[in-house]
Amino acid sequence: MTTSSPVWGILGTGGIAAAMTRDLQLDGHTVAAVGSRTPESAARFAAAHGLPRSHGSYEELAADPAIDIVYVATPHPQHAPNALLALAAGKHVLVEKPFTMNQQEAQQVADAARLGGLVALEAMWTRWLPHMDRLHEIIDDGTLGELRSVVAHHGQRTSPDPAGRMLDPALGGGALLDLGIYPVSFAWDVLGAPSEVLALSTPTATGVDRQTSILLGYESGAQAALTTVLDAAGDNSATVVGTDARIELDATFFVPTAFRVVDHGGRVIETYESQITGRGMQFQARAIERLIAAGGGEDARLPLSQSVAIMGTLDTIRERIGLVYE
Repeated sequence: MTTSSPVWGILGTGGIAAAMTRDLQLDGHTVAAVGSRTPESAARFAAAHGLPRSHGSYEELAADPAIDIVYVATPHPQHAPNALLALAAGKHVLVEKPFTMNQQEAQQVADAARLGGLVALEAMWTRWLPHMDRLHEIIDDGTLGELRSVVAHHGQRTSPDPAGRMLDPALGGGALLDLGIYPVSFAWDVLGAPSEVLALSTPTATGVDRQTSILLGYESGAQAALTTVLDAAGDNSATVVGTDARIELDATFFVPTAFRVVDHGGRVIETYESQITGRGMQFQARAIERLIAAGGGEDARLPLSQSVAIMGTLDTIRERIGLVYE
């Protein structure tokens, strides 16, 4: 392991891996290698992104002595085994969302990280975006008054190919884990742990959820109304409502975006515009590097224990709608 700036390895060669690699490089982080299931795929990715090394297996990447952090960017069912592979090799891990397929797997990853004295962080990149920093400042200073509700939607018109990943039960397909994770995590971020979970869903022909609506209740009396759909593009906005004011987040609420603070009389009292370089995925990279430099621990914006608990909420939603993965 290095003693200077951490060196990154990319596990996976899909679109999200490419986006993260570009943002890492744009932000000045060192990306040294990629690992794929085949040497050919790894070599193509390395050539496309100017990486010095490519590995034809995930095991080879995990064993690379120059790598400090492994970014896990494989399909959902591989998140836990790939993270455990990297942790066993002494690497810190940034794991794509959803963190795992279920709470049991999430706990296994958390336990392995803690046992090894390593950092494991869920790549819910929204948590570290600048507009979310300002949103939390506004909530914390009492501008909104008492929080009453969160409303958030994430809908995309994805590929209708029945053989594609989004519709494949064996790959954790469906709206919930791929798209619904954003509004669910957002509600957790703003309101914390729910005390009650209700859900209604419409399945696809393959058995995964096409559309799911979720209602979360809280001990404070607050509620979150969340929706997700995989065959229709929604406005993908969100609103945080308090007794004195509300925050209206523009589309798309979980990427760098703008928002307005509107008082109970309809007057705009603050506007915020995001101005960043790149896609915004670099902020989660800075977060895990800060943790490593500090000697480990958990990030206050997204503690490992919360990632585990969010998977528990998703498990409950799946139980409510009868969603079973192969």
